[in-house]
Amino acid sequence: MNKLLLSASVALGATSLSFAQQTEKPNFLLFIADDCSHYDLGCYGSVDSKTPNIDRFATQGVRFTQAYQAVPMSSPTRHNLYTGLWPVRSGAYPNHTCADKGTLSVVHHLQPLGYKVALIGKSHIAPKSVFPFDLYVPPLKGGELNFEAIQKFISDCKANGEPFCLFVASNQPHTPWNKGDASQFNADKLTLPPMYVDISQTRELLTHYLAEINFMDQEFGNVLSILDKEKMTDKSVVVYLSEQGNSLPFAKWTCYDAGVHSACIVRWPGVIKPGSVSDALVEYVDIVPTFVDIAGGKPQAKVDGESFKPVLTGKKKEHKKYSFSLQTTRGINAGSPYYGIRSVYDGRYRYIVNLTPEATFKNVETNSPLFKEWESLAETDAHAKAMTTKYQHRPAIELYDVKNDPYCMKNLAEDATQTATISRLDKELKRWMKDCGDEGQATEMRAFEHMPGKKKISRHTSNE
Repeated sequence: MNKLLLSASVALGATSLSFAQQTEKPNFLLFIADDCSHYDLGCYGSVDSKTPNIDRFATQGVRFTQAYQAVPMSSPTRHNLYTGLWPVRSGAYPNHTCADKGTLSVVHHLQPLGYKVALIGKSHIAPKSVFPFDLYVPPLKGGELNFEAIQKFISDCKANGEPFCLFVASNQPHTPWNKGDASQFNADKLTLPPMYVDISQTRELLTHYLAEINFMDQEFGNVLSILDKEKMTDKSVVVYLSEQGNSLPFAKWTCYDAGVHSACIVRWPGVIKPGSVSDALVEYVDIVPTFVDIAGGKPQAKVDGESFKPVLTGKKKEHKKYSFSLQTTRGINAGSPYYGIRSVYDGRYRYIVNLTPEATFKNVETNSPLFKEWESLAETDAHAKAMTTKYQHRPAIELYDVKNDPYCMKNLAEDATQTATISRLDKELKRWMKDCGDEGQATEMRAFEHMPGKKKISRHTSNE
């Protein structure tokens, strides 16, 4: 290859022809898991999981250590991801939600740039007018991805010379954990996070969860193989996201770090140095503007996210100073009538405000046989007592040093040395809420207005 055509040296050390020097627009492929804790992937430190495809992918691109989402539930997360808007601003903040009519999504932003935009797999978004995908293919019976549809979409776009943006949304490892081979994992040898109560039922359940992560990893590997087969790998920006944490206590449905911290790995051949690691703080809300920026355009309307293309190209090492998240328990299956949570994170400290600390935090997990076992053990075991109490009964504010306490075990809110930190983070959180139009408890109580068909219903049949 002519040396003059080689990409100029950038901070990330690209060694081949960069997209910036190609005339054709790059394709985008984003794969998102469902209820997968980022720390349960091998490349994010798990010693128990089996994720060879994801781990190999991480050696081909950049692995972000501080990627966050705005809501630890599937439906508002996907609205946030596909619109680039904060949940309260778009109206999609409770679960099983919908965006306000007139909201623009990634489809509206990329179609004017010549892109075919498709979603294959789990949807959990509404209405269609906000998400008018060129193609939507639901999961197959049993919840598995339709790989034939994935290959056909990519092949058709290739044949027509059209750049594409394809979202592949797996149903795994969402409960029930019934896919994959649990016998690969030795329950007695698993390393448990400190917020779990270490009993045989917990360990056995985790083997099935890890088996389903392994199944999801194989799905991701199949998608990458299709790109290779269609000879589109070098022409595509690929993103892997793990979504919110699993449904065991202290992850999904919470704003603890385990609930909103996501795996995010990006491969961009010729631009990103293989095997890179970035500590830049990025959020799901940033994906849409990043894709539009890479495609050479500008959003069709204002978005809340900010492009982190400069981080990908090596021009910057930092992106944001804060990430924000919220949880609306009102309306979820077996949930409390209301239990709103708001949180801000600055790269080290996570500040959490529980809007109604007098209420008991409830969800489908607190009704599960496993949690009942934990509660039974709590009568005689101090750790079980501490964890079941911490999960359901929380103070008005919480503060955690995530750098030294990644599982948010020690609340520093009463530490006199943290007064300035709390004051600063509280100010940032209130500023964000005001900017979004978030009125706190009043917004919580309006949750049913943003849940199709649920305005007068306080319970749901889904296990989300």
